[in-house]
Amino acid sequence: MSKIVIISGSPLTPSRTDLVLRHVESLLQKKGFSIAYVSVPDLPPADLIGARFNSPAIQEVINHIKSADGIIIGSPVYKASYTGVLKSLLDLLPEDSFNGLPVLPFMVGGSKAHLLAVEFSLKPLIYNLKGIPTQGIYFVDSLIDKTNPDQPITEVDCEIRLQRQLNELIDAIETRKRSPELVGS
Repeated sequence: MSKIVIISGSPLTPSRTDLVLRHVESLLQKKGFSIAYVSVPDLPPADLIGARFNSPAIQEVINHIKSADGIIIGSPVYKASYTGVLKSLLDLLPEDSFNGLPVLPFMVGGSKAHLLAVEFSLKPLIYNLKGIPTQGIYFVDSLIDKTNPDQPITEVDCEIRLQRQLNELIDAIETRKRSPELVGS
C-alpha cells in the first residue's frame, strides 16, 4: 500500500484549505492509499517558533515523510505566498526531505489574481526540499462550500481539475515505484 503525506499549512481550523485536503484524503483512501495528515495548527507552536528540530512532534512529521511515496502540500494564499506557519514547519525539515518524491502543490486564494502563487512561491520551496512537483492546483475560495465537508468543491470543472491532478500524482508515484533508479532513489 502506498503512503501519501498531506501537509496543511492553514493556520485556521476549519478552513477551506483543510476542507478540500480532507476531501482529497477521503478520495485517496478510497483508492487504497494510506494517508498521514499533518496540520500545522496541531503541532506545538513552541516547536515551530523555537526551531526545535529534534522535538518529538517534528521528528514524527519527518518520519512520516521518510516513509511516504508522495506528498500533497496545501496552503491558503497569504500576501501572494504560502502561510508563514507552513514555512516554519518546512524550515525544520532536512534539506533533502522530499528526495525525489512527487509532490502535489495546492493553494486556495481569494481571487484569480494569486493564481501564480503555486508557481512562484510553493514550487520553488518543493524543489529546495528536493521534491518533484506535479502541475499543482489553485482554487478560488468562493468555490469551496464550508458547510459541505463531504463535497466542498461547488464547481464541477474544479472537481475535474482536482481529479486530474490526483491522477497525475498517482501516476508519478507508480512510475517512481517501477523505476526508482531513474528518479534518484
